[in-house]
Formats: sequence, structure tokens, C-alpha cells
Amino acid sequence: MIRFGVIGTNWITESFINAALESEDFRLTAVYSRKEETAKNFGEKFSVTTTYTDLNEFSRSNEFDAVYIASPNSLHAKQAIACMNQGKHVLCEKPIATNTRELSEMIAAAKRNNVVLMEAMKSTLLPNFLAVKENLHKIGKIRRYVTSYCQYSSRYDKYKEGTVLNAFKPEFSNGALMDIGIYTIYPMVALFGKPKALFAMAHMLESGVDGQGSILFQYDGMDASVAYSKIANSYLPSEIQGEEGTIILDTIHTPEKIRIKYKDGSEEDITVSQKDQSMFYEAEEFIRLIKFGEKESSINSLNTSLQTMELIEEARKQIGLVYPADQS
Repeated sequence: MIRFGVIGTNWITESFINAALESEDFRLTAVYSRKEETAKNFGEKFSVTTTYTDLNEFSRSNEFDAVYIASPNSLHAKQAIACMNQGKHVLCEKPIATNTRELSEMIAAAKRNNVVLMEAMKSTLLPNFLAVKENLHKIGKIRRYVTSYCQYSSRYDKYKEGTVLNAFKPEFSNGALMDIGIYTIYPMVALFGKPKALFAMAHMLESGVDGQGSILFQYDGMDASVAYSKIANSYLPSEIQGEEGTIILDTIHTPEKIRIKYKDGSEEDITVSQKDQSMFYEAEEFIRLIKFGEKESSINSLNTSLQTMELIEEARKQIGLVYPADQS
């Protein structure tokens, strides 16, 4: 049994807890929020009475062994390092940090304290993504990776009315690339490694974050293109194109239907069954690492997180997206 504390009391944390409860090794024992009332109200939903509003008290608590962090992006590094310095294992929502400097400090803290640190990128741990990896050889030499994740944010309506919510505030290291674009980039790195070069473009909002963007990546013998948005919707599937066929994924963030269309016109359905609670698999992987004394996931590895962050950092440089957290 692994006892968990959580930082963040939003719908993502609730989704994670509901998914993790499907594991017999998960138990929620502590909740942290900056406001006492918020922490207590959230804890009551899951019959948890141990709540904290002070990060130092929370990190030193003996009530939990591991923490799931789903606070605003700009707070991830500070909170994760505080917990790891007290011997807590950390599962941190994507993006795991604001930049490579923060992430390098987090990785150093994990190694120094001999604890698990893992980015909570759910998609690469889903059975259907693993099915893509297992069937990649069937489409021959890979020539292109094309993916799109564009989801109109409900908070954008408020933005247009003049109210800037957290999703569009640079002080929280937010925006389309960090919140949604990462879902297109991380799986690419997990499958093909880090590209040689990239070219990024974006539509910047007056608040100082990007509303949408596109990036082209260059590999040896193949290229990749990704599109992401928080101000428009897309219904396009994603593709991995090879010389012998193409793997088609219904969505890149939560693939549920996967098929191969071969160049002779034939098709193969390679979809496998997976739980409706898609966050279950990240909880399962994280708990497994702790139970068996492993310090890093071979799938959501720290190297994959670091390479993804390096690409995001370069893309941000090209589109002129700078956060207050970059200056500290």
C-alpha cells in the first residue's frame, strides 16, 4: 500500500484519484491547498481529514509516502523539490516544470534523495500507445509523424470578456504549448527520440501566452509536424507514416482506436482494450516503481521529460514566449 498526498484540488486531481483508486495499492491520506477551506472540502470528497496549507508542514508529514502534484505549472519545481527533500516520491503533472533549469534541479533532488520522480504524461503509458510501439515495425521505414491536438478552452470565453483566468496567465507558465502542445511532442520523443532541428510559430495573446501554434521537426530520414490550440477545435486523427503503411490514431492525447492502413489498401485494427479511467496507467506505473525499488520509469523516463522540455524551451524561444519563472 502506497499512501498518497496530493497538491492541487482541481478536476485533474479528482480524475487522478478516481483512476488511482482502481489500484489496490493506492490510498489517499493527505491534501494540500493554499486555502484551508478548499483543502478540507476536497478532502471530504474522499474521506480524508488530514489537510495542510503550509508546504513545509505538508512535505515533512509522516502521513504519506508519495505525492501527486497538479498545481499551476510554475509551482511544480518548488513543491516537488520540497517533497523529495523530505524523502517523498513525486508524480508531477505535465509539463513537469517551466524550463530545463527547473527540471535539472528536480532530477538532481530525486537522485540526491533516492526517490522516484516521474512526469504524469498519461498517453505514453496507455495500452493503445504501447500497441503503436509494438506494431511500428509493420509500416516500414518511418517518414513522417503528424499530429494535432486543438481544444477550445472553456476559459477562453472569459478571456474574450476581459477576465484572464489561470490558463492564460504567464505567471503560472501556462498557454497552449505547455498545456496542450506537450501532448503532441512527448509521444514523438518517446517513439523517435530528439529531433535535429525545429521551426516554431504561434499566435500570441495579449496576456502574454500563446493561444495556438505549430512546430515542424527534422529527423534523419523523417520529419514531424504538430499543431495545438486552446482557441479552436480540431477533429483530425494523428498519423505515423511509413513506406509500407500508416498507423492512424484517433487522438494523440488519449488514443482509443488504432489502425494500420497498408499501401496495398488493406487495413489492420490494432486497438487493444483499456480502462475508461485513462489516468489509471500512470498511477499503476508510478506505484510499481516505488514497490519494486526502481527509481525511474523506462517509458516516462527522466531523459524523455528532459528532451521534451528542451524542445519546448527552443520553441518558446522562437515564438518569444517568456515566463516570469524563467527569470528567477
